[in-house]
Formats: sequence, structure tokens, C-alpha cells
Amino acid sequence: MSCTLQFPQAPKNLLQALHAVIPQCQLQAQQLPNTPISLWLIPPVFPTDKLDDDVIRRIWNDTPYWIFCWASGLAMAQWLLTEPQHVKEKVVLDFGAGSGVVAIAAKMAGAKRVICCDIDPISLGACRANAALNGVELEYLADLYQAEQVDVLLAADVLYDQSNRFFLDEFLKFAPEVWVADSRVKNFSHLQYQKLDERSATTWPDLDESPEFRNVSFYKTL
Repeated sequence: MSCTLQFPQAPKNLLQALHAVIPQCQLQAQQLPNTPISLWLIPPVFPTDKLDDDVIRRIWNDTPYWIFCWASGLAMAQWLLTEPQHVKEKVVLDFGAGSGVVAIAAKMAGAKRVICCDIDPISLGACRANAALNGVELEYLADLYQAEQVDVLLAADVLYDQSNRFFLDEFLKFAPEVWVADSRVKNFSHLQYQKLDERSATTWPDLDESPEFRNVSFYKTL
């Protein structure tokens, strides 16, 4: 069950970035289903039928991914909270952190340190705001290639673009253990990864996506 809780006003820097793409839209602090985690997200009910063509074009060209908690990120966060042994007392890097949901879950699960890595400075700003919202301490990094060696690398919903697939090899340079959660790639095949689990989750707020995108697969390095 989820609910909208009473929190301070949304951070101005995030609202400004959101309004540059979707004018008049607001952010709400929302508790995610089956977790203690709250994030600054787009309202559950948003009048998409009132968006003009220019706004729709901006959304497609400059999608503010951090205004949603995508299904794979939610599934991985829920998994970490129920199976904390994967990250407890370890140094963890969350690649393509977006809203920071996976990083926050890892910290709540007992990770020693958690590094949010995202090339988008606004996403890192969202990670900071969401970390503060949940009372956890994270670290922030804009370039994976400046990362230190970590114990575990986590990546949720980063394979949606074919051009990102090469990261599956790059991840191996930074951690002996890599977990990838994805609901988009069909016929996933990589010699260094094996499928170990599958969970069901919905992007939050619910985008009414096709049921096939609600089945999140978990892959781990061999």
C-alpha cells in the first residue's frame, strides 16, 4: 500500500528543472509501495491530455527520468530491503541512480557506503533531496570512470537504450559482484551474467505500462 505523506515543500532546484520541461507540474513526496522509502515524484494523477505538442516534444527529448520511480528500480529497492545480506557492510555503487531509490534502499539495508552515480546533474540533485527526505547519507559521482573499486555495483533500468549495453562489460572493471535489474530487454544474453530472480513491480506513479514491463528480471555476474 502507498500513500502521499505530509512533507516540506519540494526543493526549488528540482521544481525549476521540472518546469523547464513540464510547466505547472508539481512534485509530491510519495511513499513507495511496500517500502519505507519516500521520493519527490510527479503527482499520481497528471492531466496528460492537456499537454500541448511543444511540451510533449520536450518530454520526449529531455525526459526528467528522476520524476518517476521506474519498475526495475522499485523492484530492486524492495529486493534489497528484504534481502539485505547482498549489501550489508559493503561499499556499493548505484549506476544510473536517477531518483536514488536503489541507493537509498542499499543504505537502509545496511551498506557501509553507497555512491550514487549519474551523468545527469539534476538526477544527482534529486538523489540528494531524496536522501535527505529519508534521512540517509549517500555519496555522489557524475562519471563512472572516476569511481573507486567497490564491493557491489547495482544497475536498475539502464539497458532501455541499446547504446547502453556496453556497460555490462564496463561494470566488471569496478566491482566483483554486479546486479542488473531490467524489465525492457528481451532475450538477455551475456556470458558474464546469469538470471537469478524475477519480480513484479510497477513504475510509480503508475504509467499504466504494458504488463510485460512489470516483470523485472535480476541478473548477477558469474
